[in-house]
Amino acid sequence: MDLGLSGKRAFVTGGSAGIGLGIAEALAGEGASVAICGRDEARLQAAEARSGAVGLVADVTDPDALGRAVDQGAERLGGLDIVVANAGGASGGGLVDSTPDDWAETFAINVLHAAHAIRTAVPHFERQGGGVALIIASITGWKPGPKSSYAAAKAAEIHLAATLGQELGPRNIRVNALSPGSVLFEGSGWEMFKETRPERFAAFAREDFPSGRLVTLDEVTDVACFLLSERARGINGANICVDGAQDHPSAGRFFP
Repeated sequence: MDLGLSGKRAFVTGGSAGIGLGIAEALAGEGASVAICGRDEARLQAAEARSGAVGLVADVTDPDALGRAVDQGAERLGGLDIVVANAGGASGGGLVDSTPDDWAETFAINVLHAAHAIRTAVPHFERQGGGVALIIASITGWKPGPKSSYAAAKAAEIHLAATLGQELGPRNIRVNALSPGSVLFEGSGWEMFKETRPERFAAFAREDFPSGRLVTLDEVTDVACFLLSERARGINGANICVDGAQDHPSAGRFFP
């Protein structure tokens, strides 16, 4: 199936590693021009060499820095058709082991950065007659699991996509969320778990996944590319799950 992504211009936050880099590479493989941003310049340069993307150093929790990166990406690419808000993470521990600042930082790097990136992209989209944004959330956004701050932020991202689908739809801008489960790929925490605790990893895969295996990176990026394409023009404000029917969003119970 030709997704019609050739010639499109895309900006991916947190694109120097993991799912963000995977999406950037997949979009480039479909013929799109891609800009990525990240905080670590050395990692960003390595991602540029690997993916062919334009790399821009930016801390996504700084709205001004993120806005400049989106604008610079659009300038370098000659416009903007796609934004992927992929950056994410969590600060602090569980509720009793975290501070208000931890919660604020967790919301800033997840839902607030997504809102800032999409807001900055809107004028660029409108100059092209429309655009599409994808927020990378998590199954933790609706399947309860630790950390509570991260789960709440991911739930907010899912609702943000639904709300922006309504709000920006009249501007011919689609917004969706993609919620991966536990994704196994080279360099991931799940790969480390598999290598260091093979028996417990096997129990996790067997008990939490009907297929007996974790989702792979290409299974996530394939869905991302589809949602970002005109083939998915009827999908707006949705949350698409790619988790292999995973039961729990955490393997914590397999640790002592």
